[in-house]
Amino acid sequence: MPALGEIVAFLDETLNVDTTPDYPAAVNGIQLANDGPIDHVASAVDFSSSAIAGAIDVGAQLLLVHHGMFWGGVQPITGHRHARLRDLIKHDIAVYSAHLPLDVHPSLGNNALLARELGLSPSGGFARFQSIDVGVSGNADVATSDLVERANQFARTHGGRVVATPFDSFRRTRRFGICTGAGADNATLREAVSRGLDTLIVGEGPHHTAVEARDLGLVIIYAGHYATETLGVRALGDALAQRFGVKSSFVELPTGL
Repeated sequence: MPALGEIVAFLDETLNVDTTPDYPAAVNGIQLANDGPIDHVASAVDFSSSAIAGAIDVGAQLLLVHHGMFWGGVQPITGHRHARLRDLIKHDIAVYSAHLPLDVHPSLGNNALLARELGLSPSGGFARFQSIDVGVSGNADVATSDLVERANQFARTHGGRVVATPFDSFRRTRRFGICTGAGADNATLREAVSRGLDTLIVGEGPHHTAVEARDLGLVIIYAGHYATETLGVRALGDALAQRFGVKSSFVELPTGL
């Protein structure tokens, strides 16, 4: 069985954790260590009491998450936050988090994997953040209604549903952009126009983005924050299973968003 350090070194290198920019509260990489070794890895989108319980249920010694322990910033370790830490230490479960390093990965990343789920082939980037493109973009020739249905079928498997801005029944998507999670904001809409995109597939976005989209000639497909970010952590767990011979389990905890 591999030691925790071996797995962390592999993840850090594979995901370029040290060189990928991110929000300060992401704290990418190992967030809580244990004594190891590791023979079972659990993965979940969000760090939560339920995710910890899921890891305990399957006997995992490592929990992989996309949104980590410190996502809400510095807070007192009281109440449910104390209970979470207590349970992790009691069951000797380590926590590893990968936010933007996982979003941008070309084969394990949320955006690349969502494109594949939808039958799209990326050829470029999208959703610029500092020095990186978080999302992907590319050419297509598909009825927008078909793309919405593909997204809806995917979202339903993770307890979600798709909302799309209005479009004509004959409309076709020629240039798409994908940014999972909270992918629709003023910056991504401006970028979509500058890149000549006509359709955005995102997890979620504020109401005003749907209003702006109509005036900009864009269609936005909101496929669910949770659903669109299930792909990366699951793939990461499977990659560890293949590389190290450990077991891998995904803890499904839909938020409905």
